[in-house]
Amino acid sequence: MEKSDQSVHSICIAKIKRSTMKSYDFKWTQFYENDSKNLFKHYPFELDNEELIISSTIIDSENFSILTTRKLITLENGILFYGYLKNAKDQFYGDFKSEKKEFTFGSVKLENGIILRYFIETGKASMVMIHSVWTVITIQNSSEESIIKATRISNKKLQ
Repeated sequence: MEKSDQSVHSICIAKIKRSTMKSYDFKWTQFYENDSKNLFKHYPFELDNEELIISSTIIDSENFSILTTRKLITLENGILFYGYLKNAKDQFYGDFKSEKKEFTFGSVKLENGIILRYFIETGKASMVMIHSVWTVITIQNSSEESIIKATRISNKKLQ
């Protein structure tokens, strides 16, 4: 059974808030508590009707990663890569603790075996992309009953 985009989004935002140190004013990384499709309407990708944006690391117009409730999108050196996260596997988080580099790459293995890289801003900001990608993948591979329970718990914790 398909998970609703709204439930995936709610769980991810709750996970980001629980695992990321405040303040959330990072150089390149953001998460989006509300529908933010309009912010990305001029970007070189399209979203499905109910699909919601969860988080992003936007370095410049040629280099960014955006996580939605269904897929991971990366533009690296002007080349667009994306993949649906259903049945994907989280693989690598790069050197996200680096004090010398401002960003690193994480990766996921898609269902078709392709490795998809994504940008991670190092330091405290890294938790946004790491936890949101991990959470979407986990949710995509969970039962509907588990999602309903997790959504209820997440909503209670945010109140």
